[in-house]
Amino acid sequence: MEVVCGSGVCVSSLPRSSTITRSTVPQFRVSYQYLTPFPSQSHLFSYHPPPYAKTLRARTTTKPAIFLPHLVASLQVDQTYIMVKPDGVQRGLVGEIISRFEKKGFKLTGLKLFQCSKELAEEHYKDLNQKSFFPKLIDYITSGPVVCMAWEGVGVVASARKLIGATDPLQAEPGTIRGDLAVQTGRNVIHGSDSPENGKREIALWFKEGELCDWTPVQAPWLRE
Repeated sequence: MEVVCGSGVCVSSLPRSSTITRSTVPQFRVSYQYLTPFPSQSHLFSYHPPPYAKTLRARTTTKPAIFLPHLVASLQVDQTYIMVKPDGVQRGLVGEIISRFEKKGFKLTGLKLFQCSKELAEEHYKDLNQKSFFPKLIDYITSGPVVCMAWEGVGVVASARKLIGATDPLQAEPGTIRGDLAVQTGRNVIHGSDSPENGKREIALWFKEGELCDWTPVQAPWLRE
């Protein structure tokens, strides 16, 4: 009997007169690793998991991390000061802007049309008093009446900033107030507090005692659990 091996497959050769039985055929293992177009190490033809499997399992079984500032913002009721600037008032955008905050579900606690004095404007923007554009900014804010608003709600400061959009209207996303209604930074229609602390400070600056209303909207149970 002759055994011929080639191309990774072994073939047994016996004389024609021989009777082939199970006992006469040598027991050998046939390797198919060269019959496939991929190396045997490829995970497509291996029972062993690919090298990245453990990493993938670790990622999928790990509990998602909680970003605590977002969690706190989702539970805390804040106040923010929103002001429609003189250009927004002159263009008749007050109703449009108020409706966006109402549709979001925030509570309006203070509202008035007001002519801002130079002293009040300088106090409001005191953090920018070293900027070259500060005098121009004060002239702009005092050039006509503004609409002062105090809003309250869960995460209202962060949410209001998203509703308002980027300072430069050309960088603001469509769907935001500035992205939809404004063109230039110097005429960007609206102001919003940038932190809960500034929200309280600005509301106290623009509203006198007794000008804010403490009330409960009938839709409150449909906004929060």
